[in-house]
Amino acid sequence: MNNNEVFTRADFQEAVQAITSRTAHRPEIALVLGSGLNALAEEVSEAERIPYAEVPGFPRTSVAGHAGQLVIGRLAGQSVLVMQGRSHPYEGVSPQRATFPVRVMHELGIHTLILTNAAGGINPTFRAGDLMLITDHIGLAAMIGLNPLWGPNDDSLGPRFVDMSSAYDRDLLHLALQVAAQQNIELRQGVYTGLAGPTFESPAEVRFLRSIGTDAVGMSTVPEVIVARHMNMRVLGISTISNVAIDRTDSGAVTNHEEVLAAGQNVGPRLMALLRGILSAL
Repeated sequence: MNNNEVFTRADFQEAVQAITSRTAHRPEIALVLGSGLNALAEEVSEAERIPYAEVPGFPRTSVAGHAGQLVIGRLAGQSVLVMQGRSHPYEGVSPQRATFPVRVMHELGIHTLILTNAAGGINPTFRAGDLMLITDHIGLAAMIGLNPLWGPNDDSLGPRFVDMSSAYDRDLLHLALQVAAQQNIELRQGVYTGLAGPTFESPAEVRFLRSIGTDAVGMSTVPEVIVARHMNMRVLGISTISNVAIDRTDSGAVTNHEEVLAAGQNVGPRLMALLRGILSAL
């Protein structure tokens, strides 16, 4: 894997041209759907569907639960672009290519990015099926080198050094909590830690993550947030707690991807109701 793959604005524009030639919609809001959440894209009306393989530069998806297509249309009164699945560096792509779609979103004129993911519950009070509003993150993978901003910086896109003190838009956080209260949807709040994967965490790693303030852990999202903030996009993140992380070697429990997918399907209706409410209120 090349951790310093370089793309230019011309590369992003080539992808933009491929997308705009296929749809008359001009979305201003984007949603990225994580593992097991593909069905949410079926809510989009007037939908145009574009496989990632038909967009220059877009990384392919190889993980079950990630359909690998753009769905562009209308949802809750808004013009939206929905990414039905994402690529991850553990699939063998660079952080720069994994976040290539976010660069393209910005070039399309999208100003708001809503990210969802399936995550393991580190907070001992969390249960499978919970929804967690991401209030902040710990980018462990990015901190040790899997950072999508490594390499030359394009000052026309954003600054060399990016402030991450308010990575998740405060007004969007407030709005999400407001909508959840109105709809009587329990919405936890917490810190998401992004790891490289693809292994699930060992019990010792779970205890370590808990000790540094992690509430939920996953293998995505943080690189997308970094790139979005580099371009001054507004970001909202929501995790579906797919499983409770195992913190004891003698527990007898096992974590697998099948339970992640099943949890995504179960929580889908509540997440979709929440997202519809947020979009309607924007």
